[in-house]
Amino acid sequence: MKIVVDINHPADVHFFKNFIREMEQRGHTILITASRKEISYRLLDNYGFTYQKLGSYGKSLTEKLFKIPLLDIRMFWVAKKFNPDMFVGFGSIRAAHAAKLLGKPCINFEDTDHATWEHRLYVPFATVVITPRCFRKDFGDKQVKIDTYKELFYLHPDYFRPDNSVLAQAGINPGERFSVVRFVAFDAQHDLGQKGLHNREEIVEQLEKYGKVFITSEGALPDHLKKYQITIPLEKLHDLLYFATLCFGDGSTTAAEAAMMGTPTVYVSSLAGSLGYMSDLEQIYDLLYNFRDQEPALAKAVELLKNPQVKEEWGKKREIFLKEKINATRFLLWFVETYPQSFLSLREKSAGS
Repeated sequence: MKIVVDINHPADVHFFKNFIREMEQRGHTILITASRKEISYRLLDNYGFTYQKLGSYGKSLTEKLFKIPLLDIRMFWVAKKFNPDMFVGFGSIRAAHAAKLLGKPCINFEDTDHATWEHRLYVPFATVVITPRCFRKDFGDKQVKIDTYKELFYLHPDYFRPDNSVLAQAGINPGERFSVVRFVAFDAQHDLGQKGLHNREEIVEQLEKYGKVFITSEGALPDHLKKYQITIPLEKLHDLLYFATLCFGDGSTTAAEAAMMGTPTVYVSSLAGSLGYMSDLEQIYDLLYNFRDQEPALAKAVELLKNPQVKEEWGKKREIFLKEKINATRFLLWFVETYPQSFLSLREKSAGS
């Protein structure tokens, strides 16, 4: 089988890396297409993947409106030459469009409830949209709901083995407590008008009382905070998050990743409460706390850091969480290799339940 896997965000590299490797081991041919967003190209390079560069959508709405058809055209011609059997992506507008033009199926994964603008652009053209069961929108007969989250495509313990050598790389002593702080740019189309953390200095000042602080940021940091910026290899971030005492930030993906690895997590954003999977992690599994305002969030973070047993407590919660979720990559491997029978069987099962 010949499959186009489209990468539209750095997180997509992690999302699809195990799927790509296993499909190639099984004899399938994969063409990776990728747009430039933050560190997406660097991650692909670091993992040793060969890929076709499509360019960037830009940051402003005007740029995006101009670039969407441009990247659609680039995707179409690259894919047409490859002659795939199928397209796979994560909320990929261009993959859905190119697949439709070429008469090929397109399987997209989606978990961002509020990405209405993107949904309107790609869902009508996609063949299948796979979502977590907690996803709050209904895409009709093309939707498949599964008991997992996107982060478990790469953080499920069947694939993820935390490497403690990252601690020495970051200058952390064995057993030393530390926090990872995440700042996002809110420049994605579905994030426009949203806001998160505002007083970064206060965050560092408070958290630093209980251990070292490491910052991962989409945008440039002011000079006085640059000494806190993470300098480990990009692909080692998940290892660092796993061993952290606390994750604090306004990035939903990083927050969900940390929580699912058993790291106490505080998420601060105007989007708090609007994302199904984040609400699940808080209300069902107690792995994460959602806040709209920085002050109460910071107070909760300090409360967690004062608890000497907090990592052990979160480890037990993680075990319960994992028992209730499927291995997402294994599911996608089965779904793609047996498509369309896989889709039909799941639709029949859903109709009968």
